[in-house]
Amino acid sequence: MKKTLATIVTALLMIASFSSFAASVNNPLKDMNSKSILITYIESTTLGSDLYNKYLLTDDFEYNNTANQNSFNKKAYLKFLKENKGLKFDAKTDYQILDESGKTCIAKATSTFKNFTRVDHITLNKTQDGWKVSKVVTTYP
Repeated sequence: MKKTLATIVTALLMIASFSSFAASVNNPLKDMNSKSILITYIESTTLGSDLYNKYLLTDDFEYNNTANQNSFNKKAYLKFLKENKGLKFDAKTDYQILDESGKTCIAKATSTFKNFTRVDHITLNKTQDGWKVSKVVTTYP
């Protein structure tokens, strides 16, 4: 009886310890600087990469397209990125960090296509989980 009870307790402890490891998924972007997060975001949008998208955006993320007045939240934008996985822009893309102070960073990514230019103004915030993109406003000047 003691052996059976010890076996059951050991099994329960193992299950509990495995569950705690499975529940704690580490954010691989947590220790990256704002520039690296910006590059990761640009890769996800221009090169169709979806490797780190779930870690990239804040929970209150907003995307706004000024050309058609469309707005999307995190869930809708992640769905859009997933649907366009592997789609690569035929454009030259440059970026620059316009300002970074404290826990906020403002950047600009310019994608130059054959017939038009797309400009993304990107706001990043430093959270407990590292730098994350909180807002993107796309314009077509």
